[in-house]
Amino acid sequence: MTKHVLVPVDDSDRSIQALEFVFEEYPDARITALHVIDPADFYAATGIDGGAMANYDQIRENHETRANEILERAREHAAEHGLETQFETDEILGGVSRSIIQYTEEHDIDHVVIGSHGRTGASRILLGSVAEKVARRSPVPVTIVR
Repeated sequence: MTKHVLVPVDDSDRSIQALEFVFEEYPDARITALHVIDPADFYAATGIDGGAMANYDQIRENHETRANEILERAREHAAEHGLETQFETDEILGGVSRSIIQYTEEHDIDHVVIGSHGRTGASRILLGSVAEKVARRSPVPVTIVR
């Protein structure tokens, strides 16, 4: 029996679909919505290679504000399903797939449900798939919602 489900969330429709799937399939489980803030996004947004960090703090603050908004929407979805008592959220900083796997190992997660962005062809090969990496490396079962 699944006792604790992890649902990585971002601002995509797929992550909302993953939450909806969990609410329907695991209504008695403890559910954690996790948002990972990737520090690589800070550097990409500033366009710097280790030089001046003028905008770094502001960009990080913007990402944290966005993460809070994403997690608040997840809490609202849980409340709509009457699951707020077993629903929790968390936010961490790190590489996305690696952080999801590490979180799974450290927080007694039984199952991961993750949305797929549905990339195919060259973009999938070049960009990789977070869902695919998590599915391959996870120590627990993973369901990918498309």
